[in-house]
Amino acid sequence: MNVENYLQTRNLCVGYDGVPLIRDIALSVRRGEIVALIGPNGAGKSTILKSITRQLKRISGVIEIGGAELRSLSARKLATQMAVVLTDRLKPEMMTCRDVVAAGRYPYTGRMGLLSHEDEEKVTAAMAAVHAVDLGDRDFGAISDGQRQRILLARALCQEPEVLVLDEPTAGLDPAGRENLMANIRDYHRNKGKTIILVSHSMDEIARNVDRILVLKNAHVLMQGTPAEVFARGEELLSAGLDVPQITRIAMELKRRGLDIDPAVYTVEALERQLLALRKGGAGC
Repeated sequence: MNVENYLQTRNLCVGYDGVPLIRDIALSVRRGEIVALIGPNGAGKSTILKSITRQLKRISGVIEIGGAELRSLSARKLATQMAVVLTDRLKPEMMTCRDVVAAGRYPYTGRMGLLSHEDEEKVTAAMAAVHAVDLGDRDFGAISDGQRQRILLARALCQEPEVLVLDEPTAGLDPAGRENLMANIRDYHRNKGKTIILVSHSMDEIARNVDRILVLKNAHVLMQGTPAEVFARGEELLSAGLDVPQITRIAMELKRRGLDIDPAVYTVEALERQLLALRKGGAGC
């Protein structure tokens, strides 16, 4: 089914124990795009993710994926449509890393849960995609946080989902680990063209990798748009207790100091182009 808005919500209300946290959530995610949810702690980002992935029961409203109401999908069918990597730590007992990744194939196996030769090849391919083939025989409980995140991402990729949902996928990793994991995610998106929804506190990470941003504040959607549209409202984001990319901060400061700089820039390349244009424009002065 070719559904432009592959995942969407209408009048969605989410919360805990029947107590609403965020109301009237209208989220539309087009097939093949990367969307980020940002907001201060307690804004409800993870609550929304848990609701649209059926980890948490919604209070009211509609959630559709691929044109079907989420409630109508069996657990097995949903697992072929959506894969989830949440911040809750997986604690499998006596499982190798390959065992954990192979769990992503179970929606496609029969009642016995036996993997076919094709399934085994897909497990290997998923581990290769995140550069973790060498971890296959290692005890999942004995590897580093960065390696664990790569294995969990491989498990999600192994499901071959239409939608990949990531909650703080690089949390707790060092800068090199964060960049490596995001490179894995970018490669997957470029090669497969699947839809990705993610939560991250890193504005620089978001600026470099997403198509659209949804900003949450005080139990409602404060703004949404492309990175350029959202970061153009940098002062509003900062006043709301949120952050902006480092390059945007520099551009905003240069603007305050009188340079004719667009404060909405968020990449080094864009800022460099503007500074070069200013230099050329002032060459005759």
